[in-house]
Amino acid sequence: MAAKAEDKKKKSAHDDDPAGKAFDSRLMRRLLTYLRPYTGHALISALAILLKAGADVAGPFLVKVGVDAYMSPEAGHKPAWIVRYLSHDPITGISQLAALYLIALLVSYGLEFMQTYLMQWTGQRVMFDMRSQIFRHLQRMDVSFYDHNPVGRLVTRVTGDVDALNEMFTSGVLAIFEDVFVLLFIVIVMVQMNPLLALMTLSVIPAIIYCTKLFRDHVRNSYRRQRGATARINSFTQEYVSGMAVVQMFNREKRAFRDFSAVNDENKQAWTDAIFAYALYYPAVELLSATAIALVIWRGGGGVLSGYVTIGVLIAFMQYAQRFFRPIQDLSEKYNILQAAMAAAERIFKLLDTAPAIQSPAQPIAGDNSGSVEFRNVWFTYQRLTEAQQVFVSSATDEELAADTQIEWILKGVSFIIAPDETAAIVGHTGAGKTTITSLMMRFYDVQRGEVLVDSVDVRLQDLNRLRRRFGVVLQDPFLFTGTIAQNIRLGSDWITDEQLQQSVEDVNLGAFIRSLSNELQEPVVERGATFSTGQKQLISFARALAHRPGILILDEATSSVDTETELLVRSAVDRMITGRTSVMIAHRLSTIQKADTILVMHKGHLHEQGTHQQLLAHRGLYWKLYQLQYKDQELGDTAPSVIPTPAAG
Repeated sequence: MAAKAEDKKKKSAHDDDPAGKAFDSRLMRRLLTYLRPYTGHALISALAILLKAGADVAGPFLVKVGVDAYMSPEAGHKPAWIVRYLSHDPITGISQLAALYLIALLVSYGLEFMQTYLMQWTGQRVMFDMRSQIFRHLQRMDVSFYDHNPVGRLVTRVTGDVDALNEMFTSGVLAIFEDVFVLLFIVIVMVQMNPLLALMTLSVIPAIIYCTKLFRDHVRNSYRRQRGATARINSFTQEYVSGMAVVQMFNREKRAFRDFSAVNDENKQAWTDAIFAYALYYPAVELLSATAIALVIWRGGGGVLSGYVTIGVLIAFMQYAQRFFRPIQDLSEKYNILQAAMAAAERIFKLLDTAPAIQSPAQPIAGDNSGSVEFRNVWFTYQRLTEAQQVFVSSATDEELAADTQIEWILKGVSFIIAPDETAAIVGHTGAGKTTITSLMMRFYDVQRGEVLVDSVDVRLQDLNRLRRRFGVVLQDPFLFTGTIAQNIRLGSDWITDEQLQQSVEDVNLGAFIRSLSNELQEPVVERGATFSTGQKQLISFARALAHRPGILILDEATSSVDTETELLVRSAVDRMITGRTSVMIAHRLSTIQKADTILVMHKGHLHEQGTHQQLLAHRGLYWKLYQLQYKDQELGDTAPSVIPTPAAG
């Protein structure tokens, strides 16, 4: 039971899907702001709906006039007002009524076309605007936001939730008005014709309302489960498709398929429940509407025999009764559309209202472009601190922070300076905080305590775009986008000329590979560069960093995943790239950092040692142990180190 409760809790947290109301005035007002640029189209559609509702109720009325005035005229019954404008000749009069009926059908067709086209066009424009806004907002969100939000959920916001709002704009709001107008016009016409028969027709409405409520409640729950299952399917599929090589490597296909089938079954069951509700509801409404028609025939037939109801009125009431219950069925469906749209709107606006935790200051301070980097007593954790913890961090001493066991510090009181044009290397065990240091330089995260200065100015005081433009980054796992090699190097920076692009390719020893391709720099790149080797992708990533002419270069274990031949090319490229700029290198292989001006040795979040390669070896500390472990076979022969070496750097 506890496991099931925990699983349910996880699903609920993951779904992030409020049940919502069918109509929320606050959300609707905000949604209608997206219609402002297209107000003209919406107003024309609304007018078309109003006129179409009138044209739709004209047919049975014209049939009633034709029967009572020309086919079965009865003495004592007042003719309809339209008869005075028609011919007294039965053949001509019926022909005129038929023409009017045809005109009403054509007008209804034209208005339906106009309304459908305009609202579909408007809906697509609104979807375009909203998706653009969501994507722009996602681009502005800080990295920590993506640490806590699954990709599948965010994809669902851009796709499924926006589609739900599009359905509301195109088939929901205005269509509800059409149904309401049709119902109103039908009721008005029926009451004017015969109030008693109108009351008989409407007598089944309470039963229909009760059935509709039951249907609505059941379908609402089914749709909510379905949306949650869809979000989990998106997230699961994205994760397992991205990691398919690992799945196949460890023969996890059957387990992955079972897990996917479980999520897929939730979606199927939710839809099955909704289909079951539809299968019950629509026949129930049909039965009740048939009951209403039967009551009209019973009471109206008696009236015809008694002489106080005309045959035309009876025929018209039968047609109106048939048409009356269709909008009621549609209203129930529109209710579900509205409710889905309100829930989607709430999720989308919750995303849009989530302000980035990291933003440029209102009045940014520009750095001096010197390329200097300085950390001043930096404390950092990836945890989301409570208000009480934030107060504690701001007031506690360093000793108190270090002794606190509730906060998992990644960096603890780290201080160092990297001078302009200096090459610094960072080494240490896995989890020591190496990559975190470079992330803080580019302000992907904000420190909880201390200062990070780039170009002699605190990064929190600088403009984000200007700050990050100062950096060029090459990661251990290079990321390539779908497009061409040239597009992957430029990444939209149009100011990079073709000559600069070609020069960056040559400087990183990528030229020979590019010339071997049939399309050279215009060679297509598939998703994540799957058709290129790791070394080739790494060199493209080097060219990308160099082409943007960064003032500060970060190499995050850039040679750890390449073969020996490619490593030689990469090392040669690195020597060119670090010349004339500040460089920060994170490396497993100590052989790649021996020429660094300063080496930072991280250990359990602390800056354990700092100095040049020779200084650190002479110090015989942690760096010396790492060096001994990696090179004892090559340099020490059979002589064992005098101390037990620590685990290899991670």
